[in-house]
Amino acid sequence: MNALDELVYLLELEPIEVNIFRGTSPDENRQRVFGGQVAGQALMAATRTVDDALPAHSLHSYFLRAGDPRAPILYEVDRIRDGRSFATRRVVAIQHGRAIFNMQASFHKLEDGFEHQITMPEVPAPESLPDFATRMAPFKEQMGEWFDRPRPIDSRFVGLHPIERRQANAVTNRLQVWFKADGVLGDDPAIHQCVAAYASDQTLLDTTLGPHGLGWGEEVMMASLDHAMWFHRSFRADEWLLFDQHPMSTSGGRGLARGEIYSADGILVASAMQEGLIRPIKK
Repeated sequence: MNALDELVYLLELEPIEVNIFRGTSPDENRQRVFGGQVAGQALMAATRTVDDALPAHSLHSYFLRAGDPRAPILYEVDRIRDGRSFATRRVVAIQHGRAIFNMQASFHKLEDGFEHQITMPEVPAPESLPDFATRMAPFKEQMGEWFDRPRPIDSRFVGLHPIERRQANAVTNRLQVWFKADGVLGDDPAIHQCVAAYASDQTLLDTTLGPHGLGWGEEVMMASLDHAMWFHRSFRADEWLLFDQHPMSTSGGRGLARGEIYSADGILVASAMQEGLIRPIKK
């Protein structure tokens, strides 16, 4: 399988009992499971217990423990409420008998209503920006095996990539990234939401390091603590989406960032916020 096929396979999950699903992790050299994978799998588990007429409109989640990439993850879904317009689910991800993650997700039947959104910023088109391999070629030796790892998400950075920012010690208060699945997804809206949830965890927390002129490196211990998303309108994750991200606060060893996700034609399709550990490493 290519990288995107493997991601879709990971997100589909295996139903093993009513309200219980099993997920796996890719065969990669990781110390812990990528948080976006757990969030995407948990959202899929919740979605598979809800009527198709009610797509997800929000999720709120907490990362409790580091996930073990060598062990399966069980997702237990609690059907808290099923109403005519809304449904609510609680999902707990379990490994080795302990909860590593929990999520509460809400689903809403599509209906007509008022329309308003903030305006998408003006940025270069994604096709005009270099892909990951081209952009990061000067840092290939520094990145090691991370450079050659297959990527299911095609990401194009509008400004400095976090590694470039760290090299230049540049202070930034915004991180803008075009992203899309590197291939074609099916027409099930759930897979597009889950892929977007997966991708949203790739850069949002790192945004909090921008005001400090830092990026990926050995100076900071980073880990996701909580993650929230709101899905405003339907979209396809295999078409270009702009993730416009802003650092909100850093204090007490934690950082908070928010981001808006737009389709290429300027429609606001989702919003996200994330808080994480950004603890300076004392040498």
